[in-house]
Amino acid sequence: MRRRSLLIAVPAGLVTLAGCGDDDKSDAAKSSSSPSPSASASAPPPPKIVDGPLPAITAGTKFGEKPTVAKGSGDPSKDLAVKTVIAGGGKTVAENDYIQANYLGQVWSTAKVFDNSYDRKTPLVIQLAQGGIIDGWRYGLVGKKAGSRVEMSVPPTWGYGTQGNAQAGIKGTDTLVFVVDIENTFNSKSSAKGKDVPQSDAALPKVGTNTDGKAPSIDVPKADAPTKLVAEYVIEGDGETVAADSSVLVQYKGVLWDGGKEFDSTYSRGQLTSFSLQQVVKGWAQGLTGKKVGSRVLIVIPPKLGYGDKPPAGSGIKKDSTLVFSVDILAKM
Repeated sequence: MRRRSLLIAVPAGLVTLAGCGDDDKSDAAKSSSSPSPSASASAPPPPKIVDGPLPAITAGTKFGEKPTVAKGSGDPSKDLAVKTVIAGGGKTVAENDYIQANYLGQVWSTAKVFDNSYDRKTPLVIQLAQGGIIDGWRYGLVGKKAGSRVEMSVPPTWGYGTQGNAQAGIKGTDTLVFVVDIENTFNSKSSAKGKDVPQSDAALPKVGTNTDGKAPSIDVPKADAPTKLVAEYVIEGDGETVAADSSVLVQYKGVLWDGGKEFDSTYSRGQLTSFSLQQVVKGWAQGLTGKKVGSRVLIVIPPKLGYGDKPPAGSGIKKDSTLVFSVDILAKM
């Protein structure tokens, strides 16, 4: 399983196998086999942000290239040092956004690289939220723009604390140096981005094509529900193809075929959701596999691929219900 050293757990809503719909619980943390640094219960005060000192980037100096970073010279700052090495022109990152970024992290005093995403050839997608990511990232990246390369020097107070991270070889006294290439940022107003696809089958629901961050309409026809899974593009993006074992960041809305009543929605919660396709109902996993990032997908799930005769308690879903979803695939994780 792909290693991720910086991980945040996110609410998964009703689509998970557990189907609890509890916004405070998550299955996403189970997807990591490596340490999950998080803020302590008593978080430190916000850091003073200074512009140095920071080690030189000696190779891989272009955005998206794996950087080589020199060993720190002298003592690092006891404050959070942040420098925009390359200024991007994309959307501005805000707290609680999900960012998509490549990064390299090393120890100031030794230049030992303890983690990087460039070698994995998969950018990290993570939420800049208190309690789930080291505070150095949360404070250092907010306000930066997509397309930017940011270098940071993070003291233990806003890193892994005095306990360090033994698995990564980080001591409790280590200041860490990160180079972060911010590719994109997502929030509760993010939508699919692509080409509208004609919806010509009158026997299937019609999904709105608005991309203003508001929930799309889902108009269910007065007809018998299909007995097989339906997974069709409403908007076709041009991003990576989702695999059966992928994790994805999505916006979605779910309604019942019978009556069209909404039973679950990230739009209503005002919070995006991420999960592994191995942790969701079969209809979601099969319906999103093979689809492209940036797309909006209509998924109609028959009972045998949904909740069958065991719907989640309190969900408003009756036994043997056919479910209809609009899903915006924002990023592959």
